[in-house]
Amino acid sequence: MKKLILFALCACITLGAGAAKKNTGKKKKGKEPVEVVDTLCVDTFSYFFGRANSNGLKGYLAQRMGIDTTFIADFLKGFEQKELTAADKKEKARLAGIEIRQQVESQVYPNASKQVNDSTDILNKALFIKGFREGFEGTNNAVSMDSTQKLVKKQMEYYHKVNMEKKYGANRIAGEEFLKANAKKDSIKVTPSGLQYKVLTQGTGEIPTKEAKVKVNYEGHLIDGTEFDSSYKRNKPVSFPVSGVIPGWTEALCMMPVGSKWMLYVPQELAYKDREQAKIPPFSCLIFTVELLEIEKDATKK
Repeated sequence: MKKLILFALCACITLGAGAAKKNTGKKKKGKEPVEVVDTLCVDTFSYFFGRANSNGLKGYLAQRMGIDTTFIADFLKGFEQKELTAADKKEKARLAGIEIRQQVESQVYPNASKQVNDSTDILNKALFIKGFREGFEGTNNAVSMDSTQKLVKKQMEYYHKVNMEKKYGANRIAGEEFLKANAKKDSIKVTPSGLQYKVLTQGTGEIPTKEAKVKVNYEGHLIDGTEFDSSYKRNKPVSFPVSGVIPGWTEALCMMPVGSKWMLYVPQELAYKDREQAKIPPFSCLIFTVELLEIEKDATKK
């Protein structure tokens, strides 16, 4: 049989070589030679093409599928089997359980723990895994999955607040002290929301509504004097909807006649709160110089 296969392969190669020889005769004037690449019969090529495609499979099994390559013989039995028996399906489910447990141990639990606290593992790992299993299994349904999700969301918000206060609470305290001292100055006006402002120039134009779109020039500073933004330096005023900015700005713009230039002292509650925004740390009290240039009219409306 081996001799027969070898003979067939040699015959295919010989035929291909013969064809190539036949086509390498004298070149006709003005024509390029035709390269003949068909050197194998289809059956032989099919075998070698399949063989070539197996390259790297052992590495894939070991690295991506976690298969111990000492059990390659068992892998090949499965390869030849084609279809799963009931016993195979049962074993496949068991192996999936092992894989998911490993993922819960190495990925899900650590990530969940990090969401609660970056530095300290305060969760009970055994109870986390028990809850994971029973949630999937559908047992212990005294609390519905919907209620469970809401409970977790609410508690995560609490932990987030605690963590942010621990990291950035000093910014909040510094802002409160600054605003308390600033409010005592004669030129400073304070609104019921806590927004403070100082009129540098009082315009005489129209006052925007929340639905309006305005064009302004501005610059912004932290209370330590650090500048974080300036349209003046870009030499380009900014247009935006009045309701599309931080609450402190929206409130101020709805009091400013066009042509006005005010200083705004915005408490963190009316700014970005616990969110970090570009160069602005969480819980930052912000100081803005805002110049209302115009209310932009909708050209489509008459």
